[in-house]
Amino acid sequence: MNLLVKGITLVDPNSEFNQKTCDVRVEQGKITAISKSLTLAKGETLFEGKGAILSPGFFDLNCMIGDPGLETKEDIETGTAAAKAGGFTGIAVLPTTKPVVQSKGEVEYILNRAKNNLVDVHPIGAISRDLEGKELAELFDMKNAGAVAFSDGSKAISDDGFVNRALQYSLGFGGLLMLYPENKSIAGKAQINESKNNVLLGMKGVPALAEEMQISRDIFLATYHDAPIHISNISTAGSVAIIKKAKKDGVKITCDVAAHQLVFTEDLLNDFDSNYKVKPPLRGKNDIKALILGLKDGTIDAISSQHRPHEIEFKDVEFEIAAYGIIALQTVLPLLLQAGLDATTIAEKLAINPRRILNLPIPIVKVGADANFTIYHPTQKWEYNSATNASKSSNSPLLGKILTGKVQLVYNNKQFQVYEQ
Repeated sequence: MNLLVKGITLVDPNSEFNQKTCDVRVEQGKITAISKSLTLAKGETLFEGKGAILSPGFFDLNCMIGDPGLETKEDIETGTAAAKAGGFTGIAVLPTTKPVVQSKGEVEYILNRAKNNLVDVHPIGAISRDLEGKELAELFDMKNAGAVAFSDGSKAISDDGFVNRALQYSLGFGGLLMLYPENKSIAGKAQINESKNNVLLGMKGVPALAEEMQISRDIFLATYHDAPIHISNISTAGSVAIIKKAKKDGVKITCDVAAHQLVFTEDLLNDFDSNYKVKPPLRGKNDIKALILGLKDGTIDAISSQHRPHEIEFKDVEFEIAAYGIIALQTVLPLLLQAGLDATTIAEKLAINPRRILNLPIPIVKVGADANFTIYHPTQKWEYNSATNASKSSNSPLLGKILTGKVQLVYNNKQFQVYEQ
């Protein structure tokens, strides 16, 4: 479908038009013209972009979709609808399904289910069979079938020897392990951050040490094999410092942070709202400051949604027995703007670097390129409610709230979706 975008500000560090206000013409899925002034042609859809930003299409590194087997939480259709509404033109989906994505059959199933979608859906295969951390899944076969990386989701792998073998094996065929950082023996069964707050609430706390020790272990193993690793969803100031030093030392390490960890603090748990129960737990203000600084100085490579849909019966219960996680695909952008991130940082951490980490093609806003972009207005307000929520689930503390930062259009795979301006 043909589209003419008028008066839009382009933010793409890889484009010669970066930070310029231009008109952009798209014909049959290709960007055919970028200029100061283009005239609407017959059959084109006009989009007035005044005050809005055009960025390479967002990409999510860490997203749970329940298909196969857990479609009552989220399926491919609703998951990609939520992704589109949040500005994502690509998502990497975790293997935490039923059955677990642990062989080429499950990888091929997801790829076939997601065909012809505006949103590119990339399966992440399991590292271990049934996510138990004991036996290697079929990594090589999954890679050949189209898996972009390997992860056990939010399950940390305790067995050092198992991770050692997994790194050694995956190195042989260019596989990437995405590891969740938690030392289970230190974290125990605690569910919130260890601080004065957990004492006041009368609940055991997860110390930052549990995350930081696990990252240190993974760095030692990656260094030993000279292998790449990715640390998913870091949350502490100490983790930022450890990873910063590792990068300086030449370790092939990348990491991401969930958007909500840049805004939400542990103080929000005082009312025991289970919609704020996430893993890793919400931390303190000093951690948030360190995470934002880590994004700005390049220590943290990417931002993820950590989208975790759940049926109401898993969340509308006492805090201690509630499931971890929130739906987040539609609220990443407003949270990043609330955290004070600028458009260039958002483009780098939410569009460019996630694809670079997974060795996927990076969309560039230039003439002749395939159109793959997101248009959003950084100051437009909108209400996130049951009518605007595209997910099948509703476990978000932001539902019913007015948010700032609205996705207005997404374009990918010769398709585009316009949202209310």
